[in-house]
Amino acid sequence: MPAELQFPRSDSRPEASRSTVAGLALATASWCARQGWPVHPLAPGSKAPAANCRGCRMNPHSPRACRCLSAGRWCHGFHAATLDQHRIQQWWGQHPQFGIGVSCGPAGLLVVDIDAHPAQPPTRDRILPGIPIADHVDLTGLANGFHTFAVLAALRGQPSPANDETTLRVRTPSGGMHVWYRVTDNRRWQSSVGSSSGRALAWQVDIRANGSYIIAPGTTTSHGTYTAIGKARTPAPLPTWLAQELQRTGHQPAPHVPAPRPVPPRAQQAVSAASGSGRGQYTLATILAPVEACGQVTEGAGFSDTLNRAAYTLGGLIASGRLPHAESVQALQAAATAARPGQEHRIEQIIRSGLTAGLDKPLRTSGRRP
Repeated sequence: MPAELQFPRSDSRPEASRSTVAGLALATASWCARQGWPVHPLAPGSKAPAANCRGCRMNPHSPRACRCLSAGRWCHGFHAATLDQHRIQQWWGQHPQFGIGVSCGPAGLLVVDIDAHPAQPPTRDRILPGIPIADHVDLTGLANGFHTFAVLAALRGQPSPANDETTLRVRTPSGGMHVWYRVTDNRRWQSSVGSSSGRALAWQVDIRANGSYIIAPGTTTSHGTYTAIGKARTPAPLPTWLAQELQRTGHQPAPHVPAPRPVPPRAQQAVSAASGSGRGQYTLATILAPVEACGQVTEGAGFSDTLNRAAYTLGGLIASGRLPHAESVQALQAAATAARPGQEHRIEQIIRSGLTAGLDKPLRTSGRRP
């Protein structure tokens, strides 16, 4: 048990072993696993995972297809993370110089990695992505992730997580901080690097969650030791306001969006029969196309307005006898539901409103709103 971490003591281990480096590393890895945090070895003195075996290095392949993992080897970094105490005993017992990595996703952890690297701040639009900072705001003194995270928290009327004494916080050798939180729902938060072109929370503030690992406190690298600070030794639940910010900044995977559904065969047949040619089918497809295009993005795209216009146009064409009523509405509902699954009630309301208005204004030309 690393005394400086005050982790629960494993009574099965001789007290003498706790004074050795091997005992400290092994006890920490074992304790992490008992918390439900899968662990994997880090290369001695490094933040990087222990090297793959020669076979894996010579023949790159997916971790899922690797036999090394089932054989109890540590190839492929956090993909090899385990809760198996026997394997942990083997890894750190035979290699006491290994550091300890914790696989965040399977552990149900989200860790905020606050950096304190001396660097020139980026442009204002990348300091707090998604939150504009006006030119008149004085940014003098803003130098690292502690500052940007504090600004974000202050904007939300919250204290900075860097000062959250209710959760495990770890000081890094570079002067930064890891703030550990526990995910209490089933959301699979995604990792990020602060101010990146993709998802980002704040400049010099990274997120370690699914698809990444965090260094366990007590691990020593060539730059120093990761040291727990304060009294808390376990992660607190992820604060609601921070979860909202993570959701705002794209740290949740995009939900699966089905490909836009084609016009149902029944509707196609009805349209063709009503028009006596393929013109009616072409007209309907033209109306549905903008709605189907909204399905290529998970949000935005003016979906409500697009659907309302399509329903309005459809109503006008139905009123003029150019399209059949029931089959055409069915086709629009199918296209809208494919674009925004799970929003059937909202879709029905929008279609009903637009259709009612369109039926009062018969159209003599297709695809245009008067």
